[in-house]
Amino acid sequence: MSDSTKDRVIIALDVPTRKAALELVEKLGEDADFYKVGAQLFSESGPTLLDELKKRGKRVFLDLKYHDIPNTVAGAVRAAAKRDVQMLTVHAAGGVAMLTAAVEAAGADGPAIVAVTLLTSLRTEDVEQVFGRSPLSLVDEVVRLAGIARAVGLPAVVASPTEVKPIKRSHGDGLEVVTPGIRLIGDAPGDQSRYATPADAARAGADYIVVGRSVTQAKDPAKAFEEVVASFSGGG
Repeated sequence: MSDSTKDRVIIALDVPTRKAALELVEKLGEDADFYKVGAQLFSESGPTLLDELKKRGKRVFLDLKYHDIPNTVAGAVRAAAKRDVQMLTVHAAGGVAMLTAAVEAAGADGPAIVAVTLLTSLRTEDVEQVFGRSPLSLVDEVVRLAGIARAVGLPAVVASPTEVKPIKRSHGDGLEVVTPGIRLIGDAPGDQSRYATPADAARAGADYIVVGRSVTQAKDPAKAFEEVVASFSGGG
């Protein structure tokens, strides 16, 4: 999708309001041009925020993690495509029919459909509770779900830094990995159970990283963004 290190760093706009989001975008300036819009901000600001980001020349990763019947997901993907988002997420656990519907709705010129495997906040006991069985292991569950996405023809999956290498080993470099749970050295992990530095993610083979608090809550977000890019570039 992109070869530039800077272009593969996605800033998570995990802020509560449209005003806070656009203020952060202004602080980061022209260097940061790829932003993740998640459920909280989208619910507060609506799809017109996507238009605002587009007007500013920014790319959008719409992270709403669609998980519904195939027809509903297809409609949501078509609606997102009208807003010219570059990437959007669906849950791999939604199944083959839902994933296929999403890919077909996006078409060749629409957004890249990215499958969420396991949320990075989940621990082994959480997965056991949700699925009603002991997981193969967190890594093996992620690799299994990534395989479903790969078989359907999705270009990428979301997975934590610890799972990038196993995914690449099992499914090849043709399946890109978008990696959240990224923290600069010294930053608190927050609500992520599986996290790493940008350099760690690069060494693991991550194609894109998603960075939130390390940049958005920094005293100087632009400087923090530069540190993230340097770390991601140097780790590869």
